[in-house]
Formats: sequence, structure tokens, C-alpha cells
Amino acid sequence: MASEQLKKHLRGNCLGRKNAATYQELAQIFHISEKELQRQVNRLRKKQVPICGGPDGMFYARNAGELYGTILNLRAMAAGLDEVIASLETSLENFGEEAGGGDPP
Repeated sequence: MASEQLKKHLRGNCLGRKNAATYQELAQIFHISEKELQRQVNRLRKKQVPICGGPDGMFYARNAGELYGTILNLRAMAAGLDEVIASLETSLENFGEEAGGGDPP
């Protein structure tokens, strides 16, 4: 599936939050996995295509408020990932104390 097809579909059929489609619905329409759909969405977003997501599914932004809501959600996800990474980096320091790669603590 070409990203351009997804973009056209979202703009034509899923404009605005009230017209959101689930990942499952879109994956079925395009005969791809949900993981591949996520990859396509990320590619489009990197090209500045205003694709939003929320509890009801994915949609093409109708206005700046919808787009900003998705930006805030993505920032919250990134902050959560940063916290997990920092915690794992701290736990990595404990591995220097072990010799021979025995069982984890």
C-alpha cells in the first residue's frame, strides 16, 4: 500500500475526530497488518501530513485543535518512554558489579 492512498482515504473519509476509523478497520480496508499501518502513518506524519489519533481511532485533522491534541498525546508518550529509558540506564549500572553474567538479581 502506498502512503499516498492512505492519506487520500483519511482526508476523504476520516476528516475530523467524529469520522475516526480504528486501526483495525483501516488495516482491513488496505489488506495490511496494523503494524504496517502504524509504519505508514508515521511516514506520513514525518512528511507533515496532519494525521491524528485518539481513543476512537485515526483521522485527518479538521482543525488545529485536533492536531494539537494529538501532539500533546505524543509528547506524553515520549515523556513516559524517556522515564523508562532513564530507569533502565540506571539499572544498567548494577550490571558492572556482576562477573561472569550469572542470573539477574
